Amino acid sequence: MANPTQVASIKKPEEAQSTDILEEAPVAVLEEGSLDPVYEAKARVLNKAIQDIGMGRYQWQLFIVIGFGWASDNLWPIVTSLIFTPITNEFHPTRPPFLTLAQNIGLLVGAVFWGFGCDVFGRRWAFNLTIGVTAVFGLIAAGSPNFAAIGVFAALWSVGVGGNLPVDSAIFLEFLPGSHQYLLTILSVDWALAQVVATLIAWPILGNLTCQEDTVCTKSKNMGWRYFMLCMGGIAMIMFFLRFVCFTIFESPKYLMGKGKDAEAVRIVHEVARRNGTTSNLTVEDLEIFNVGGTQGTEASAALQRRLEKLNFTHVKALFATKKLAFSTTLITLVWAFIGLGFPLYNAFLPYIQATRGAKFHDGSTYITYRNSLIIAVLGVPGCLLGGFLVELPRFGRKGALSLSTVLTGVFLFASTTAVTSNALLGWNCAYSFVTNIMYAVLYAYTPEIFPTKDRGTGNAITASANRIFGIMAPIIAMFANLQTAAPVYVSGALFIAAGLIVIILPFEPRGKASL
Repeated sequence: MANPTQVASIKKPEEAQSTDILEEAPVAVLEEGSLDPVYEAKARVLNKAIQDIGMGRYQWQLFIVIGFGWASDNLWPIVTSLIFTPITNEFHPTRPPFLTLAQNIGLLVGAVFWGFGCDVFGRRWAFNLTIGVTAVFGLIAAGSPNFAAIGVFAALWSVGVGGNLPVDSAIFLEFLPGSHQYLLTILSVDWALAQVVATLIAWPILGNLTCQEDTVCTKSKNMGWRYFMLCMGGIAMIMFFLRFVCFTIFESPKYLMGKGKDAEAVRIVHEVARRNGTTSNLTVEDLEIFNVGGTQGTEASAALQRRLEKLNFTHVKALFATKKLAFSTTLITLVWAFIGLGFPLYNAFLPYIQATRGAKFHDGSTYITYRNSLIIAVLGVPGCLLGGFLVELPRFGRKGALSLSTVLTGVFLFASTTAVTSNALLGWNCAYSFVTNIMYAVLYAYTPEIFPTKDRGTGNAITASANRIFGIMAPIIAMFANLQTAAPVYVSGALFIAAGLIVIILPFEPRGKASL
């Protein structure tokens, strides 16, 4: 865990001068000219205020409800993969992977809309609505009369799912003290637990109320996936209720400050301090002292500029403002793209692969297929916890943990092609699940850490969009590839190894530094 003393000291506003702001920048992502000096100075003051408040009641409550977003991000793609086989058996679509394609298109739309939107319109509404959209369309999908209908609803619920991580990772990081940013990695335990919950529910429902392979499949014999959708939609609705009704989410102080609303940002800091049972010495003057002429955010021209900003690519340009930032943004986007193709190419069709390979090994029953999926899911939980430990190791940090786990993911996928028994295939898949969850735990924490707050939603949206665009390619490849061969596995493994090697040359390591 990062020690508070590792976070660079922040001078009091009256002592800070614009000439030394960049010299004391507490985050590795900054370099000369990469951020507006006024914004950077204010961000450092807010970092100090949040650090002084400490990790208290509000942040721990936020940790719980933010976890719903992590859970949803993994839960619903897993839902699609779990219902893939029973839906295919019942509706006999010409091209079954269209279901996964519809889902990935929805995820892309969600990542773009919510990710870019939260930098323009704020985090609060996106935070609440993403899971609400998912819950509504997930419940409706249970009544789908044909393959086209379930495909449409999968796209619609995925619009909500696609926005969870770009928005949630931004808002959580912006309320965290610098000493507790490792919790962004630990949050991925919810991502792993979601897969456990989904497969745990699917095992009895889909395992016993689903048509077996090579049988005449009718609706009455195949009600399992419909009951399963009701369960998943119900869980999402409970999450939405807890977020919207039982928890008050504040707008990010750094977001408000970036929009020129200094007084509102200070009010939120004091409200968080009150929720934590403490006080804050932050004043509006502590922020306004950095304003040029003391008028930033109050002049009519500044208000007009902020409105016009919504219509251009200011947030995108800021992520490519210098060579180093452009290099970093490009590489992390490429990493997300490779993983975006490799993960669904293998994982989305895992139950199908297990069923067909299991049949070859003479144990491909639906029951065993979902039992194995549960075993694989359980192995992901300790992987996330280990990821939270690895990211804080000196001389290893985020980059070391991310690179090693990503390369090992590809290695274990290659190794799975050597399986000659069902148990051997299960063993390799368990190893794959373990290291994959380390990879995602670190990736979801590292990515928002290297973007400044005012552009964080946009940066998350760019990387998530690349992930979803390449994810769209996975079912298209599956339509024309023979899933009963090892070809998709080889492609997926190579992509993971390539992504892991790219991580090595990423320029920033945020371990032990407070995010701006």
